[in-house]
Amino acid sequence: MNKQFAVIGLGRFGGSVAQTLHSMGYEVLAVDRDPSRVQDMAQIIPHVIEADSTDENALKALGIRNFDVIVVAIGEDIQSSIMTTLILKEMGVKKIVVKARNDLHGKVLEKIGADKVVYPERDMGVRVVHHLISPNILDYVELSNDYSIIEVKAGKYFNGKTLQELNIRQRFNCNVMAIKREGNYNINPSATDVIYAGDNLVVIGHNNDLQKLEEATVSDNE
Repeated sequence: MNKQFAVIGLGRFGGSVAQTLHSMGYEVLAVDRDPSRVQDMAQIIPHVIEADSTDENALKALGIRNFDVIVVAIGEDIQSSIMTTLILKEMGVKKIVVKARNDLHGKVLEKIGADKVVYPERDMGVRVVHHLISPNILDYVELSNDYSIIEVKAGKYFNGKTLQELNIRQRFNCNVMAIKREGNYNINPSATDVIYAGDNLVVIGHNNDLQKLEEATVSDNE
């Protein structure tokens, strides 16, 4: 049985989350107190409700407690974001994912019981910077303050060599999680798998080690 999601707050981030979940076939309830946002979203997904998420009775009337995951994507109004999270927590919602504007907001959300705090603006900024400073970095996901996953394009040096020959684990202290070639993923590749120029490598490691790998791939492609 598919998970059921509710998204509260239909700004750019919340609207994008709701649309993406709906396009993937999940049942989504989208909620916002702004009638114009509700009207716009109603053109795209079937279940959209105008309601004030800081009103506990309104949330109870929506049966919000029955959803598997609630995404609180309220943008500008930090007080409403915190109040909504607190009410959902007290109602016993299974999983609450909340968008935070900054670290202080995020710390408060964690203190009151948010299961996961996301920082879309900050994370997107980090991704953009990595794209700017290293054109071979195709994607970047921060796992913690110290560890990340990157997707990097293999250059000439990598061409025709096995993972064992490249010795990425020993040279850079990083692990190749997958090789992407022409849209197909080889997950958890073996030491004898061959890399070709143009392949994408999905690599996990400490940020300092990943930076060394980034620098090596840049010089390799210059």
